[in-house]
Amino acid sequence: MTRIVPLALVTLLGVSASTMAAAQSIVNQPVPATATIQIDASQSAGAAIPRTIFGSFLEPIGNSTYNGLWAEILQNPSFEAGMWSAGNVGRMLHDDPELGRASSLGLPLPWEPLDPNQGNRYEPRYGNAANSWRSLMIMGVPGEPTGIRQKVYLPVHRTLEYKGSLYARHLDGPSGLTISIRRHDGGDALASAHIDAASDSWTKYSFDLNLPEGKLHRLDPADFVVQVEGDERVEVDEFSLMPADALDGLDPDEVAMAKAMETPLVRFGGNFTSGYHWRDGIGPRDKRVSMLNLAWGIPEYNTFGTDEFLHFCELIGADPQVALNLGSGTPEEAADWVRYIDEHWHKHGGLTWELGNELWGSWNTGWPTLDQLAARTLAYSKAIRAVDPNAVLIATGADPDNYTKWNATQLTNPANTFNYLSTHFVVTNTDVRMPHASTDFITQAAFALPIGLEAKLKEMQQQINSIPAFADKAHIAFTEWLFIGNRPGTPSFRNMGGAIDTAGFFNMLMRNSSIVPISDMTGIMEFAGIWKARSQVFAAPGYYAFRMYSTSHATRPVKVETQAGSYSVQHGVGRIPDISNVPYLDVVAALNDKGDTLNLFCVNRSLDTDIPADIKVAGFTDASTAEIYTLRSASISDGNDEDDPERVAPEKTEGRVDHGAFGHVFPHESVTRIVLHRK
Repeated sequence: MTRIVPLALVTLLGVSASTMAAAQSIVNQPVPATATIQIDASQSAGAAIPRTIFGSFLEPIGNSTYNGLWAEILQNPSFEAGMWSAGNVGRMLHDDPELGRASSLGLPLPWEPLDPNQGNRYEPRYGNAANSWRSLMIMGVPGEPTGIRQKVYLPVHRTLEYKGSLYARHLDGPSGLTISIRRHDGGDALASAHIDAASDSWTKYSFDLNLPEGKLHRLDPADFVVQVEGDERVEVDEFSLMPADALDGLDPDEVAMAKAMETPLVRFGGNFTSGYHWRDGIGPRDKRVSMLNLAWGIPEYNTFGTDEFLHFCELIGADPQVALNLGSGTPEEAADWVRYIDEHWHKHGGLTWELGNELWGSWNTGWPTLDQLAARTLAYSKAIRAVDPNAVLIATGADPDNYTKWNATQLTNPANTFNYLSTHFVVTNTDVRMPHASTDFITQAAFALPIGLEAKLKEMQQQINSIPAFADKAHIAFTEWLFIGNRPGTPSFRNMGGAIDTAGFFNMLMRNSSIVPISDMTGIMEFAGIWKARSQVFAAPGYYAFRMYSTSHATRPVKVETQAGSYSVQHGVGRIPDISNVPYLDVVAALNDKGDTLNLFCVNRSLDTDIPADIKVAGFTDASTAEIYTLRSASISDGNDEDDPERVAPEKTEGRVDHGAFGHVFPHESVTRIVLHRK
């Protein structure tokens, strides 16, 4: 049964009477008074669900690595110039206008003078730095405190102990340096350490700073201060300030939250890949060169490099999935990186590698033309397989809404050139084709996207299977996916609406894992994952949706039939504007390997209807209690932040099961996981 929405419901779906002729929102089946969910756990619903659909994605963008996963508190610790793009510098100066005055005194962003009224007591020095390209000379004023400071946020809710180091070269006068933590609003030092930096050659000095209890509170700003003695002249370079509980440089809160995701893969890739040279990120950390991250216009300190990434993967129990530089790199450089990681990772081969990232995009350094694509892919494939014949290779494919010509070119390569073609879907939900669309219509269109993607992915696999060399041998790796909303009241990766997108995407993947065995959610840090602001770690609601799926260890999909109504969207999100038969209540059921646990993954896409359902389970009737995990909030705009880190998080309840039958009411705009255990 299909019917056009009556005018009374038009407002709900965001269609005005004046635009009804140009665009229709259609209710195929209205939500019934009571929905039904029938599960037969004795009947398989398809291929086994691989753990690898719960992969994640890490890229040095925003504060995902530096100021995030990497626990270093200081920014630009080696006093370099040109570490931010013009746009990012503009935003920094807008947020903190005092940095402009500091820059006029020769101080690099985001360092400031201890006393700006002293004028110019600083000189950048080139050519003989302890690290990278520049150092900084500080010239003391007799009888006045002279030095530099940087605004910092410390994780005092977790630790009061901090360890640091610096390089110094004495030039003239006294040789003492005082390192301290002070309140940002001034006042005496809360913790300090004194260093006698008497050597006239570059020397590394270490220090400890221990804050007293209760003097600095969570989210309070502080100043990291370096002060010289009297008329001392000294060159300084390459500072570091770390919490004492850092895990070899990694933030322990972020590591713990990442480990709780139980992600089997961490993709190290993104737009930075095409300009990243892995050797810059190995060797002694304090000798690695700082440079501009060309993709995002932010610093790349290279202190989080290959070894640190592998250590992170080891700590959270994930395998590395590395994207190789097919932009400014060479096949030899890529093969050397494969060899290095294979030698430093406990599996010694057989890892998953991506042959580039979004090579079809002109924003990627050194992108190939379509005529260059197949040959470049083949050259890198041969170089890597010469190092590791068991390597799993993902060639760069195109997005699911515009892939035909690009993927056809990749498929001209010989058999075994690659095992997968990648695809990405980073979409702006608010980019809808309907004019003057309401937030409700945008939301319904966004929630429908996983259903639209399901059809596109099947078409992509059909194209692969049409080439005998790759038929049933190569599949799809969905190595980036993200839902962006730039209008208040609509789904986005930071809010509850984004969590519903995430859960709907996982339901789609679980139904189609035979053609999409690898998936990496954007991202493990920031976006739909783990965030850090003012040293407080928290997670987006999508992170909790991810965990509800990834920790279930559900691998055997079983038959499920749901009668809960459906709708269709026309002139919706521009990249997939027309999507039919979107279930209001989307349910996937799956057993674990042992068959003693049954999981139901349920997404209620209705904007305002709580859906009561009668649930009947066959082939798994001896469970007496249902564990119920519900992720919801008062509004899909709700999210978490440093002030309220757990505003949106799953709640656990229980329900009674009677011979495989029970009822449950699914809240509108929610994600629910129901778990049954055999007695």
